[in-house]
Amino acid sequence: MSETVEIRSGDTRARIALDGAEPVSWQVAGRECLWGGDPAHWNRHAPWLFPVVGASAEGQVTVAGRAYPMGQHGFARDSRFTLVEQGPDHVRLRLEESEATLARYPFRFRLEITARLRPGELALACEVANPGEEPLPYALGFHPAFPWPFAGGERRAGGGYAVQFERAESPAVPEVGPGGLLRRERRPVPLDGDLLALDPETFTEALVFLAARSRWMRFVAPSGAAIRLEAEDFPHLAVWTRPSAPFLSLECWTGHADWVGFSGELAERDSQRLLAPGAQARHGVVLAFEPG
Repeated sequence: MSETVEIRSGDTRARIALDGAEPVSWQVAGRECLWGGDPAHWNRHAPWLFPVVGASAEGQVTVAGRAYPMGQHGFARDSRFTLVEQGPDHVRLRLEESEATLARYPFRFRLEITARLRPGELALACEVANPGEEPLPYALGFHPAFPWPFAGGERRAGGGYAVQFERAESPAVPEVGPGGLLRRERRPVPLDGDLLALDPETFTEALVFLAARSRWMRFVAPSGAAIRLEAEDFPHLAVWTRPSAPFLSLECWTGHADWVGFSGELAERDSQRLLAPGAQARHGVVLAFEPG
């Protein structure tokens, strides 16, 4: 287990790991709301994805004609952040370029994650800064997972769990191809307007809602209790689990995996952001437990 920082607010507490700035625990009134990271199913809790989201074609990115190795979801989730500021209810962590990151991503950057607790809520503010002298291509994502079931009911089709979106979303999503790349072809999902009734067998691959209409999603239990994720400036949403794994992940992304057949420069990658020299970009996520 990575070294962690604990923060509290009323009956709400959280632990944030220095490795990856990853929340590894979020408890509300004694209820653990984050997935425990059992390596038999998935050994993470709520990783940050940077400087890419998803898979890169051939496991690499190209900058100025040169190929650099890039694993799925980038390297921030496996990097040690520096503790910048800490208070009883908040912590701010920072990741900057290093010799190790420059070997995979030849850019100067600064990524800061601030976690702040309010009763029943974990608010996460993200700032990406470009201290370099050339545009910074980046994507950012948040990938939290939650126990399924978390409030009664069962983890099965008809078990009473659902994902509710703020607005009706498309009932067809891109297929996920070899190595996690996206296909242009789409497959149907059992989405009824804004409501996705959960069935573990639906998740042979992630459900990716590109350019989603919704800013929030709710993971709803049959009791009416819910875990809500609200995203600020994350245009893409995803829902993911494995058929036999007792968790559900709600994700928000600024970018996404390469399309099958993509062979261009990183800056040309579909939905990758370009941050001007000296500029900063801000994104935010709020997790909230709703007792129902």
